[in-house]
Amino acid sequence: MTIREFFRKLGSPILWGNFLAMAIVAAGLVFGTLFALDRYTRHGEEVTVPDLRGLSQAEATRQLQKLSLGAEVADSGFVRSLPAGAVLGQSVQAGKNVKPGRTIFLTLNSGTQPTIALPDIADNSSLREAQSRLTSLGFTLAPTEFIDGEKDWVYSVKADGRIVSAGTRISVDTPITLVAGNGQTEEDIYGLDSMDYTDDFFFDEGGYPVGEEGTGILEETPGTDEFTHTTDDEHIPYAE
Repeated sequence: MTIREFFRKLGSPILWGNFLAMAIVAAGLVFGTLFALDRYTRHGEEVTVPDLRGLSQAEATRQLQKLSLGAEVADSGFVRSLPAGAVLGQSVQAGKNVKPGRTIFLTLNSGTQPTIALPDIADNSSLREAQSRLTSLGFTLAPTEFIDGEKDWVYSVKADGRIVSAGTRISVDTPITLVAGNGQTEEDIYGLDSMDYTDDFFFDEGGYPVGEEGTGILEETPGTDEFTHTTDDEHIPYAE
């Protein structure tokens, strides 16, 4: 092919027609793609997320659908003052601008009170330690019940008047009663726990406290806090 033939074919209308058709197709593809992306991403189009807290799930869903937003329940909680099914929280803060089509995840108020497993505190902790552990878990404490035993040592745990064991799941609204020792032991007989009678008194075979060995017994004076040490010859009053 000579140079003259090459330039003659280069100026052929058919060749330039093909070039023009290819350019038109390429431009159409570019502009079509940009237009599709713009519609898909809704470039420049935004809606404001409303405050859904306190609304029912149905009402919150309706409000979101009006804005072309989706709603989906993602979690639950418990607030006593709100009805079951009320919205406690939302994944996008109220007042934020988002694109239409976005899904807003909701946290709803549970219809049942949450329960917590009772920790191992019976015969395993002091009163103060037990109170601290229970309140940190969210339990409600009733007045402590005291029984004879080591002072402030927890002997058992009650819920609804029944003794419950560790691991039992209890509602956080159920009052928990701790049964603890009052410091009164078997050695504290007749309320003489404040007297150091071990050095001054002995006990007979029946378990009654007596004075110096073989000299008599202690008798409580009815209606008083006094005790009389009875011997063969005298009555010696002892006060608590």
